[in-house]
Amino acid sequence: MKFDSAGHRGRMRAMFLAGAASLSIAAVAPAMAQDAPAQDTPAQDSATADTQPSDGNEIVVTATKRAQTLQDTPVAVSVTGEKTLEQAQIRDLKDLTSVVPSLRVTQLQSSANTNFIIRGFGNGANNAGIEPSVGVFIDGVYRSRSAAQIADFPDVSRIEVLRGPQSTLFGKNASVGVISIITKEPQFRFGGNLEASYGNYNAMVAKGMVTGPITDAVAFSLAAGVNKRDGYNHDLGTGSDTNERNRWFTRGQLLFEPSSDLKVRIIGDYGKIDENCCGVVNLRPSQATQIVRALGGNVNAPNEIFANKVYDNFDSTNDIENWGLSGQVDYTAGPVTLTSITAYRRTNAVTNQDSDFTSADLLGRNYQNLRIKTFTQELRAATDFDGPLNGLFGAYYFNEHIDQANQIQDGTQFRPYGNALIQGATGGALDVPTLETILGTLEGDPAKYQGQFFAAGQGLDERYTLKDEAFSLFGQVDLKPVEGLTLTGGVNYTTDTKHFATNVQSTDVFSGIDLDSPAYAPFRQQLLYDGALGQGLSSADAAAYAAANANNPAANPLAPLKAFQFLPPFLNLPNAVEPGRTNDDKFTYIARAAYDVTRHVNVYLSYATGFKASSVNLSRDSRPLASDAAALGAAGLTMPNQTYGSRFAGPENSSVWEFGLKADWGIATLNFAAFKQDIKGFQSNVFTGTGFQLANAGKESVKGFEFEGTVRPATPLTLGLSVTYLDPKYDDFRFSAVGDLSGTKPAGIPAISATWTASWNQPIGRNNLILRGDFHYESPVQIIEGLPGFLSGGTAAAIAAARPFRREVDDMNLSATLALHNGVELTAWARNLLDNRYLVSVFDSVAQPGSISGYTSQPRTYGGTVRVRF
Repeated sequence: MKFDSAGHRGRMRAMFLAGAASLSIAAVAPAMAQDAPAQDTPAQDSATADTQPSDGNEIVVTATKRAQTLQDTPVAVSVTGEKTLEQAQIRDLKDLTSVVPSLRVTQLQSSANTNFIIRGFGNGANNAGIEPSVGVFIDGVYRSRSAAQIADFPDVSRIEVLRGPQSTLFGKNASVGVISIITKEPQFRFGGNLEASYGNYNAMVAKGMVTGPITDAVAFSLAAGVNKRDGYNHDLGTGSDTNERNRWFTRGQLLFEPSSDLKVRIIGDYGKIDENCCGVVNLRPSQATQIVRALGGNVNAPNEIFANKVYDNFDSTNDIENWGLSGQVDYTAGPVTLTSITAYRRTNAVTNQDSDFTSADLLGRNYQNLRIKTFTQELRAATDFDGPLNGLFGAYYFNEHIDQANQIQDGTQFRPYGNALIQGATGGALDVPTLETILGTLEGDPAKYQGQFFAAGQGLDERYTLKDEAFSLFGQVDLKPVEGLTLTGGVNYTTDTKHFATNVQSTDVFSGIDLDSPAYAPFRQQLLYDGALGQGLSSADAAAYAAANANNPAANPLAPLKAFQFLPPFLNLPNAVEPGRTNDDKFTYIARAAYDVTRHVNVYLSYATGFKASSVNLSRDSRPLASDAAALGAAGLTMPNQTYGSRFAGPENSSVWEFGLKADWGIATLNFAAFKQDIKGFQSNVFTGTGFQLANAGKESVKGFEFEGTVRPATPLTLGLSVTYLDPKYDDFRFSAVGDLSGTKPAGIPAISATWTASWNQPIGRNNLILRGDFHYESPVQIIEGLPGFLSGGTAAAIAAARPFRREVDDMNLSATLALHNGVELTAWARNLLDNRYLVSVFDSVAQPGSISGYTSQPRTYGGTVRVRF
């Protein structure tokens, strides 16, 4: 988190010098390849050959839903192969960031919440009603929510990260990119692998895969594993460790190939997570923090942010099941291949958290029971004619049901905590018992509220349902009018309908009190008169002032107490004004020209559009639109302390101009893309301290470039450099969670992200020694635009509160593997070797006005792995 400008300039110079050197090497690579004398290479046995690095741009990918080499694929795509996943100890998608600079993956409040960001765009974590802008597919099956996207990799062949809108060929929510995970198909030759790993924090991983024939036409594979680790954060409140790993998984596949024209692949998988996660640290204490300590609770000190110490009064629950079944059928009839992919998936996630993130018992429960059922069906036909014209056409159907139950309840110390807040806000003039008595008396019953304000067990009981049905038709045609030139045109039509409903009941008595009520006018006048909360006016002046400002909430001397009405009554829907329904449809398209300059160099120019349908705010901060206020009032539907915001955010519409160059000279490869990407209606999801505010940005844009290059200056050595440069802007965002951000730079998007890699593959007799390292760098960036908890001072105050919190990433990973000729591999590895720590996210502390909390990155991990191939 510390930032030294001189050191930063030095790193930037080194980075650009390294980039220039890589470009220079790539530029002379054709000459080097031509001038280099032919060398005899010794024959390699299977174990040695299996450890060779990927073939650069010759690797086959399916980014365009056709099997093509990376060199011939005119799309900005990064590919991470099996060897990199193994040697870099990439366990899940969160680890993938270290080798794909354009991708950012963050895990937030639970093991079920992960956010995927490509080129600075992405959303979806923590709110099940928001589908991610980055589509995640495993073996062609869409995974709709973050809880379904975290999976260890027991049998992955490669991971493709497609950058930019991909809505033309991917039928659901790929408005900014796609992560496509491709697992290995069963083989008709018996084989497999076993792996065991041990590391610090008592980390233990065991996994394996076996494959082979059942008959001449049927093959199988079975993969399974377990991943355990102690938590790296010690909870001084509970005595436990948090941010642990405790998950296991299994995947079985059957492959039927009765003829060369027909292939059927059936996949079933099940995964289980049961973890204590995720620790939160206090970044800025406030008066509320002093009250917590006065009650005997605690939070970390400001100088202990990265000390791996957190405070809670009970352990978190993250009990997540994720399973599914899919079937893919490929049938070839002459030059036409028909493909069908059918899938059904379930995600069940039960979570609970001490969301006040202190060792005091302020919030006794923040429970969620989330159930997601998803059915998808894709049909497509692809042609392979000898002539200049070929195409791919298809249809996609998506049906999903979400059922979410939540409970948030006050703990045993919330009443004394609330009492201290009331006393602090009134200069000691009022306390909770006095306030209860006075307000009850004014309503005709002095005992009405006694013992009711901030009482243990009060809160919200919540129930949300969402039904989503979508249908897409798509097609893409490739025309080759002359040798080397390919013209591509594609179109997609998607229609998406959502029905949603809420059943939320508040039992928080104080949050239901209307402090502007006429019934309390004598009390407000008295406060103005005696000066306890007002201006110390005379009796006559106080009466006149109160009468003149009867409809001015800002003049209410009780107004400071509104900040402590944390869980006000909730207006449910559907209702007479709000139908609880969205219906969106959109045509998206792509136009592209690709040209083979030489047999080594390809270029392309494309324009593509993307679409993501409306997202729904399934949180307690789901509030009616301000434009509906009059209609709700006329229908008598407004609740006490009614606030306004949004129930849903409208669609995202994205577009990108992109120029790309791909080159493969054997000794070196180079992939470059320059782009300008816009999103109209970007769905911003900001945590407010109690729930989530969901809003559309008018327009957000980013321009930049991506470079990926490798060079092999010597037979054993491969060097790589990947650089992403981004220049983002909120062109129009007047109604953000902190006010008008139009014309400002979005937070959390580093200008420079870069990864350097080096691999040395040295034969030692019949064995191989593979040394691998990568260094991932992200330039300093402000983490969040502003903090809604400081809006009482205006937008400038909310922005200023967030300004000190910045992130800079310097992440080094190393591994050394000895691959023996008999199929045994021994690996020593370290991730985040430099123990670089930074803040992942920043937010308003829950129910603690003026306090700021955040999540920290993972510390250094290291260990050893034994792998056996057979």
